[in-house]
Order: sequence, then C-alpha cells, then structure tokens
Amino acid sequence: MDFKDQLKNLFPEHKESAEPVVEKSSIWLQEEPIICKYEKRKGKPITILEGYTGATEDFKMLAKEIKTKLSVGGSFKEDKIIIQGDYRDKIMTMLKEKGFNVKRVGG
Repeated sequence: MDFKDQLKNLFPEHKESAEPVVEKSSIWLQEEPIICKYEKRKGKPITILEGYTGATEDFKMLAKEIKTKLSVGGSFKEDKIIIQGDYRDKIMTMLKEKGFNVKRVGG
C-alpha cells in the first residue's frame, strides 16, 4: 500500500486535482548583479556579497540558507552578507541556480 492509497483510506471523499499544486519560492528581482568579492580580514579569508536591492528580510533569509548549505559561519551587516572562508565559486553557483545575476570581484 503506497502513500496515495493510505490517503484515499483516510479521506475517501477527496477528489484528486488534475494539476499538482507547486508552491513557488519567493523570486527576488534584481537589476544590478550581486557583487561576490574576496577579502582577508586579520589574515583570515572571507567572502562578501553586496549589491542586493530587494527587501532586507529576503537577503537575511538568503544569508541563512547559504550558511546552512555550506556549513560555515557568517553574518549579515549593513546590507552585506559576510561568509567565513573563500566560497565564491560555490556561492556563485547557488545564486545562479536561483536566478540571480552574480559578478565576481577580487582575484
């Protein structure tokens, strides 16, 4: 017995819709590219993302998602995402998959 059969047993009067409902994640509209740059502070490498023009809360959610996927530390300060370590390539790939235009700066 698969999952659909179990649901039919629980909800016999429910009729299956023709199209599955797919929730669309929030889309950020970005005119200028997000700047992805590399710096060293106190001898340690960091990756900085700046240039986002949308809502601050969306950028904070993006910062949390990047930190979680890469399993690294970081912060969100003054409309910039600061990630500990040099992860420019991975971050740029993630942002391009989400539909952002990203520009690499510094090295």
